[in-house]
Amino acid sequence: MRKLTVIDLGNCPYGKAWDIQKELHAKRVRGEIPDTLILVEHPHVYTLGKNANAQHLIASQDYLKSKGIEIYNVDRGGDITYHGPGQLVGYPIFNLKEHKESISWYVHTVEQVLIDLLAEYNIVAGRIEKLTGVWVGNQKIAAIGMRVSRWVTMHGFALNVSTDLSLYDGIIPCGIVSKGITRIADLAPDIQMDQVKRDVIIKFRTLFDLSLVDGNQFSD
Repeated sequence: MRKLTVIDLGNCPYGKAWDIQKELHAKRVRGEIPDTLILVEHPHVYTLGKNANAQHLIASQDYLKSKGIEIYNVDRGGDITYHGPGQLVGYPIFNLKEHKESISWYVHTVEQVLIDLLAEYNIVAGRIEKLTGVWVGNQKIAAIGMRVSRWVTMHGFALNVSTDLSLYDGIIPCGIVSKGITRIADLAPDIQMDQVKRDVIIKFRTLFDLSLVDGNQFSD
């Protein structure tokens, strides 16, 4: 069975986590490490994907300063999104050559990880055609933005657990004006971040057929 390493960065600034991603991506390309899943919460930040429309950042400079929100232009797909405390962000550094050389399959499988996770909390989630991410009705609960280089993945998903949804007011999330945003705290209020972390690892292991490497923070 393929191996999985899990790294929990706790609350980590976006720039530092991005540097860690790039370092691990290079090591994964060289075969020096197994598939790796980074879990993290970021301080307030808006990130714009490589095809983002800058007009979807609607916050004023005063708003950004008052909320302490950083801005990053990044090399993932997708438009603009928010990361912040109470949101579980996951960065799988996976070599698709050891799974399936298909980006669409990979994105679909990550979506399924989150759909299956939410089902454990009696939250019925799914997909909307032509809109990447995971949805509860017409409200997005998880955003997904990926980059794949030499068949090794970077960036990943952002799942709203207890996120302050008011911070989405400074952007048009993912460039979509006709949909809303939701979070686990409003749908299953007893669910806490630590439980979500443990459960998302289990779902990744199940759907990607991975065995957890000894010595990590999380285990069965």
